[in-house]
Amino acid sequence: MALVRGLFWFVLFIVLAFCFVVLFEYGPRDFANGVQKEYARVKSFVVKQTEKIGKPTKNR
Repeated sequence: MALVRGLFWFVLFIVLAFCFVVLFEYGPRDFANGVQKEYARVKSFVVKQTEKIGKPTKNR
């Protein structure tokens, strides 16, 4: 049960931090567009980072 509670608080923290960043960057008037833009930015960052992991570099 403690694991579920901890996971819940972690997910809640991530969601609230994301909302704070969107509100800080775009303001409350443009929140919906800000969420879409920030989500696209986070998604592209994650994709780039996972591509780096998938391609091993050769050390010579």
